[in-house]
Amino acid sequence: MQENFSLKPFNTFGVEAKAKYFVEVNTVEELIETLKHSNTQTLPLLFLGGGSNILFTKDFDGLAIQLNLKGISEEFLNKNEVLVTAKAGENWHEFVMYCLGKNYGGLENLSLIPGNVGTSPMQNIGAYGTEIKDHFVSCKVLNLQTLEVETFDLEKCRFGYRDSIFKQEGKNQYVILEVSFKLTTQNHSIKTEYGAIKSELENLGIINPTIQDVSKAVINIRQSKLPDPKKIGNAGSFFKNPTIPLAQFEDLKLKFENIQGYPNGNFVKVPAGWLIEQCGWKGKQIGNVASHQLQSLVIINATGNASGKEIFDFSALIIDSVKEKFGIELEREVNIL
Repeated sequence: MQENFSLKPFNTFGVEAKAKYFVEVNTVEELIETLKHSNTQTLPLLFLGGGSNILFTKDFDGLAIQLNLKGISEEFLNKNEVLVTAKAGENWHEFVMYCLGKNYGGLENLSLIPGNVGTSPMQNIGAYGTEIKDHFVSCKVLNLQTLEVETFDLEKCRFGYRDSIFKQEGKNQYVILEVSFKLTTQNHSIKTEYGAIKSELENLGIINPTIQDVSKAVINIRQSKLPDPKKIGNAGSFFKNPTIPLAQFEDLKLKFENIQGYPNGNFVKVPAGWLIEQCGWKGKQIGNVASHQLQSLVIINATGNASGKEIFDFSALIIDSVKEKFGIELEREVNIL
């Protein structure tokens, strides 16, 4: 266990923050032993994955635990279905590539999403018409009160849009150890209707795409629009796409003819990036922080020297301007500490 430990390498924003204590665990047994240790039982806990969905606005006065649980296993259910289980410390994109290498279908639209497998159920990660709940079977978690391993199925996780029980009443109550997905081995369901996938496949000269082709298209799109966290600090999409009542959307359409929206019953999901761009934030920089010039939904550590508070304050200005212009209050997707 290390003291006064820098968390800068453990968050993709690359902001400086220190943990009072830090430890890396490689097995569930090591994790339980760490949590049983008398010196840690009264400390606040922070479990670190890939650091791609977190913003440190101050030092962490507790114990930060890096979950380095690794391993992937498979169980064939029938001719067309396989249950694939990955430990929490596996890199998400590498896990998707592993599945595609075995020709297991279902996760290809989620290629190149940053982070680790263990954090994927927390906010029900999704992209290009797919969310992990579409293929999720269960996850094993450690109950931090009893230190016993429990299994959460799809229903118990209560997935919503970028939401789950782990962000609601289960927050700080459990740590995810591994996740299991049901994927296809032969009769794959190809999803190309969302976003720019179809046009990117056309650019690649592909008419009858495989799951590998879809993944390649998604990777190309993400790389063209989103900055690489290894090169410039960011956490991907900083805000959720807001969902508003249909009546409110119709009123806004009278004032803003070009407003974009995706209807779902009596509600409409409005792209947060469009709202932010209409407020003049695309490419705008204040001090060390900016909205990315190609994707206004992404806030970046433009100089590499931004503090977490600077980034948070920048996001607050965006929220205020969107609320003033459209009457819609954006919600941060990134966890703030």
